[in-house]
Amino acid sequence: MSSPQKNENKGLFAAMTSGLSMFGNAMHRSVNGLLGYEGVEVINPEGGKEDAEDEAQRGRWKQEERDSYWKMMQKYIGSDVTSMVTLPVLIFEPMTMLQKMAELMEYSYLLDQADECEDPYMRLVYATSWAISVYYAYQRTWKPFNPILGETYELVNHNGIRFIAEQVSHHPPMSAGHSENEHFAYDVTSKLKTKFLGNSLDIYPVGRTRVTLKKDGVVLDLVPPPTKVNNLIFGRTWVDSPGEMIMTNLTTGDKAVLYFQPCGWLGAGRYEVDGYIYNAAEEPKILMTGKWNESMSYQQCDMEGEPLPGTEMKEVWHVADAPRNDKFQYTYFAHKLNSFDTAPKNLLASDSRLRPDRYALEKGDLSKAGAEKSRWFDLTDEVTPTPWGDLEVYQYNGKYAERQAANDTSGSDEVHLASMEFNPWQYGNLSAE
Repeated sequence: MSSPQKNENKGLFAAMTSGLSMFGNAMHRSVNGLLGYEGVEVINPEGGKEDAEDEAQRGRWKQEERDSYWKMMQKYIGSDVTSMVTLPVLIFEPMTMLQKMAELMEYSYLLDQADECEDPYMRLVYATSWAISVYYAYQRTWKPFNPILGETYELVNHNGIRFIAEQVSHHPPMSAGHSENEHFAYDVTSKLKTKFLGNSLDIYPVGRTRVTLKKDGVVLDLVPPPTKVNNLIFGRTWVDSPGEMIMTNLTTGDKAVLYFQPCGWLGAGRYEVDGYIYNAAEEPKILMTGKWNESMSYQQCDMEGEPLPGTEMKEVWHVADAPRNDKFQYTYFAHKLNSFDTAPKNLLASDSRLRPDRYALEKGDLSKAGAEKSRWFDLTDEVTPTPWGDLEVYQYNGKYAERQAANDTSGSDEVHLASMEFNPWQYGNLSAE
């Protein structure tokens, strides 16, 4: 199937998408010679070539820090730096990657709506809007802490879901997650792959994401686009995710293909998402458009991808209000992820909330910032191909639910902060990675 930006026979809507995508490469302006650093590329998403040198002097780093970390990092150009580089805590946010995985649950009500919906194409509208909604949180430029082997994160008291994630491998870093309520079950195995390019980092989401809608047993498979972090050392750091997001209904063969526009000249196309819901015969049924940091809308379309007469564009998702001037650009939901209000009874001692370096950073102690070992996921024999390499799949084994049920019958409802005195992190490297 052709992606929306490449399909010239899908009408005006797709042609507009194609036109915007051409701006993508215009922003990549090297400032070699201006700064005297080989391999440095500074990109101002709001400007052009003429202000690249000024942009290079901006950002969170002091001049001496930029020089120091450039000398340290330039030897890694072209490498996967997922877990091989120790970074300064000043670029971190007080959250681990497991908690970052849980941010996908903020708008989980969209999956509830997908499950309740009778229209198979609208199911994909709701489900893809859910998948897009997390990108507002992903635009934060602070780095989460790498989890150590056996670290966990649990989330309850949010839209009736129970979420559990675990770091199942340290080298290479791999995480597995499971979330469930009366409407859906969500399972993910994630192994990020990166490529360091000097002043930017390409992130490839090697993983398998499945959502089962319980009403009819529909299974959805998600393949997200890659992400690029620009201006890591020189300039103001910003995030872009150009490329295709594909969600496939493995039960019916219907498919959503949405194109995340690359940031173009003077910011053209930044945040924009356009695409279609297709039936199993690859015929467009619904067009979708919006911005991943604002909202998504949909409209029924004809065989050429044009809006059907008598229909109108309708909004399906809108980003929630966020705190102003938040130090880490957190949403209200992100703050809840560190709260014990969203923790279950008898919180596991390996939970990310109890991690001493994360907790110290949350409290503003940068100097200090610098369990139970039960397993809730089993390695399967399945190896699934992804666009960026093969992936070993971990499967939720159900023992977590059994453990929580046993704890619930014990009558204890306390989350013991004294658990912080138990140090599950002694089994791994606690340094900021």
